[in-house]
Amino acid sequence: MALLDETRWHDLIHVDGAWRAGSGPATDVIEPATGGTLARFTMATPDDVAAAATAARAAQREWAATPHPARAAVLRRAAQLWAEHAEEISWWNVREVGAIPGMAGFAVHVAEQECWEAAALPARPYGELVPSEEPRLSIARRYPVGVVGVISPFNVPIILGIRSVAPALALGNAVLLKPDPRTAITGGLVLARIFQEAGLPDGLLQVLPGGADVGEAMITDPSVSVISFTGSTAAGRRVGELAGKHLKRAHLELGGNSAMLVLDDADVAAAVNLAAWGSFFHQGQICMTTGRHLVHSRIYDDFVTLLSDKAAKLPVGDPAREEVALGPVIDAAQRDKIHDIVTASTASGASVAVGGEYDKLFYQPTVLAGVTTSTPAFAKEIFGPVAPVVKFDSVDEAVALATASEYGLSLGIVTADPMRGMDLADRIPTGIAHINDQTVNDEANAPFGGVAASGTGTRFGGARANIDAFTETRWITVRSKPAAFPF
Repeated sequence: MALLDETRWHDLIHVDGAWRAGSGPATDVIEPATGGTLARFTMATPDDVAAAATAARAAQREWAATPHPARAAVLRRAAQLWAEHAEEISWWNVREVGAIPGMAGFAVHVAEQECWEAAALPARPYGELVPSEEPRLSIARRYPVGVVGVISPFNVPIILGIRSVAPALALGNAVLLKPDPRTAITGGLVLARIFQEAGLPDGLLQVLPGGADVGEAMITDPSVSVISFTGSTAAGRRVGELAGKHLKRAHLELGGNSAMLVLDDADVAAAVNLAAWGSFFHQGQICMTTGRHLVHSRIYDDFVTLLSDKAAKLPVGDPAREEVALGPVIDAAQRDKIHDIVTASTASGASVAVGGEYDKLFYQPTVLAGVTTSTPAFAKEIFGPVAPVVKFDSVDEAVALATASEYGLSLGIVTADPMRGMDLADRIPTGIAHINDQTVNDEANAPFGGVAASGTGTRFGGARANIDAFTETRWITVRSKPAAFPF
């Protein structure tokens, strides 16, 4: 049985268990590779958010009181459904997002694992005993926050939605999910259908694809207690500011310009294999993408030559109809942003070793040589298949280059001496570090998050981070009889 019903894709708003049209303007979901229309729907509005939040708040009370085995059972069934419908979901991920089949399948795999991990959360201890000076039982107890607002982006919509939706639901919350309208099918419709089929009661997952006004309404709605946002740093700053104004927690996973350090003792061919994957996988449209390759001067020329040779051989095309390594970027605006950074970088003295060209939304994998700290491609998050390569002469210079960025998401270090790599990683502030690997890695049970302009720390992945993100702590005391006070 198919999970998705194309005949109803004019109704992509999911509120209180019912599919309906939104109250906003009509928009198209476009297949980036062909320019064809996959769906046409009317977007949500702030009024839709208000209705959804009210319904979610009402449904959440009963869900929070539901015995933990029943909540866990829904998450386990959701995990099974991801596996059962993997081929169908992956196909739509390829068409709507432009992912190659391997990436599309990986996204579904991670979604399945996120649900399995979340299924264990309801049975976790929900508090601890705290010593007290008084003759009383003192307890720090965890409670669901209530209604969680999740705002997810276009680039990996399944993973970046489910990693908040699954644990929030498992811990007894309701969720409002606002996917990017460009990926409303895989980012919204798919998640809603999975949980609908898994037996989640109505009202607990509301899907509201819309624009910035919908996100703002979600942040400011009094029924929404916590915001989980994944997106650009610029947008994240606005989300954090608005949430702070309304005294709400905002978990922010933002942009990156991650560095991969290739030390003088590294195997150049192995490093190039890592570099190509880190920069070109999913067209570079990943927050953890390797945005800066810092290479020791002894092997710099060989590295640039080998990476350029590899990039020139990577096939680019429609992943739904050809066997390719890179598909299209999401839209013309993103393509033009990529090309503007490449053009500005060459104007400032860098050289295009390979690539630097595009056809429609297909951007060729690009290697920029001669990059310095004043090159635009060094400082900016490109979010495209571009590998800027920078030369260094000493470890101290490599550390200075790696830290010369406002971002702090992921780090890769390639060296023949892993302990040397560990020592070096300790000197570079970042949320994630990989020794002898590139910067793009994701596992459902591992903590995930960035520092500085990359976000508000580890707020995703692993039981501890998820419990901290989606519960509140309440202090409770119990005496055997009423206390006596002097007046």
